[in-house]
Amino acid sequence: MTLRTEFLDYMLIVLSILFGVGSILLLIIGGSSGFTHFSWSERNILIWDAFLSMVFFVQHSGMVRNSFRKRLAAAVPQRYHGAVYSIASGIVLAAVVVFWQRSETTLFNLRGIPRLISTGCSLLAVLVFGLSVYALRTFDLLGIGPIRAHLREMDYEPAPFIVRGPYRWVRHPLYFCVLVLFWADPDVTADRLLFNILWTGWVYVGTLFEERDLKRTFGDAYSRYQKMVPMLIPWRGPAAKTALGL
Repeated sequence: MTLRTEFLDYMLIVLSILFGVGSILLLIIGGSSGFTHFSWSERNILIWDAFLSMVFFVQHSGMVRNSFRKRLAAAVPQRYHGAVYSIASGIVLAAVVVFWQRSETTLFNLRGIPRLISTGCSLLAVLVFGLSVYALRTFDLLGIGPIRAHLREMDYEPAPFIVRGPYRWVRHPLYFCVLVLFWADPDVTADRLLFNILWTGWVYVGTLFEERDLKRTFGDAYSRYQKMVPMLIPWRGPAAKTALGL
């Protein structure tokens, strides 16, 4: 490994952490108040917010597809693909957060017991999200696993198909938790409702595309899993491991 290659590896790791984690922190910090305020009409604010959402959807869903990765492989080593995706997604998400415009129209504010229930649902979603990440064991949100393996001069082994914990209840518990967080907000403005509707639709469509890729990757094992476990809503009990053939 040359010094230049090693430097590039470390640089991409740092950038992936900076933009990937940084954009999520921006979302948490500025999600309720926003960073910029344009003197626009309500209609123009909602059109602008919808445009920002579409930009993120195209970037995020387009770059994760196998067809894009094949084209990217012609110019960029495969070990960098996850980090490049993380960096690009972080930049676009940060732009969405910074330039998102808040609506002055409040649709409803929950109070009393309904607000407590809403808060409880959010906390439960965060807990299940953490359990789901733990169940994966090799969760690599920032796409730096292959680069770290290269620095250690080791072969990178993709995660095998294993079903644990919340994945016995629903095939995509991380997405389910995100949807709960979307809709459990007790204070809903017009832009927040627009966000919930558009981003819920994107999660659903993106999940369908991901299902297609997972079926190609894991074959019959994933097809059997699809029949036993719901995709996004855990509407029945956990599937038995023996039924899944695991």
